[in-house]
Amino acid sequence: MPYKACIFDLDGTLLDTLADLALACNTIMVRHGWPGHETEQYRFFVGNGFAKLMERVLPAGVLATLAPEEVGALVREARDFYTAHLWEHTLPYEGIPEALHKLAASGIRLGLLSNKPDSETQLLACHFFPGILDAVAGSRPGVPLKPDPAALHALLEALSVSPQEAVYVGDSNVDMQTARNAGVFSVGVAWGFRGARELAEAGAGCIITRPAELPGLFSQASQN
Repeated sequence: MPYKACIFDLDGTLLDTLADLALACNTIMVRHGWPGHETEQYRFFVGNGFAKLMERVLPAGVLATLAPEEVGALVREARDFYTAHLWEHTLPYEGIPEALHKLAASGIRLGLLSNKPDSETQLLACHFFPGILDAVAGSRPGVPLKPDPAALHALLEALSVSPQEAVYVGDSNVDMQTARNAGVFSVGVAWGFRGARELAEAGAGCIITRPAELPGLFSQASQN
């Protein structure tokens, strides 16, 4: 069955957001008297939503002493800072805009699904990819985070395609698990936060190293 839709993760797949995520979390850490982390360490903190990100960056000894409402307040504080500085350093990976436009020109429907909060996901999509994405969704109350397949299934429905008619493109084991759970073919991107080894171990359907490979790979897969 030919593929009709290509759905992307956001952080580490379409956009290099690492420096701005690190800036937000480190600012809150320093504000409260805790040590921050090197930007590169955030590659292994992100991927499971903002609340889990904040839990991972807090010192273990501190996290154990905080009540859930206190952790929640820190998450809101970090999110507020991040929302106010969404693209201080963030940029699309080289070749991504061109790849998206080639896919769209070939008639492929384009979607975006992220564990980032929906408000920030929508702002980033509109800022960096105006008019090119057919459906965009971030995390929302009542919808389980990836790798639960519910959000991906909802996005497929919004695009009017079946799981067998779509591919999901991401940079982490969470993305590969999401695709597998949803019955969607997975494409891992080695340029992202986690690298090719994690993608291979997570069972990626295929792995690409440059955005320029995506249109050709998609075209070839659609003919199989």
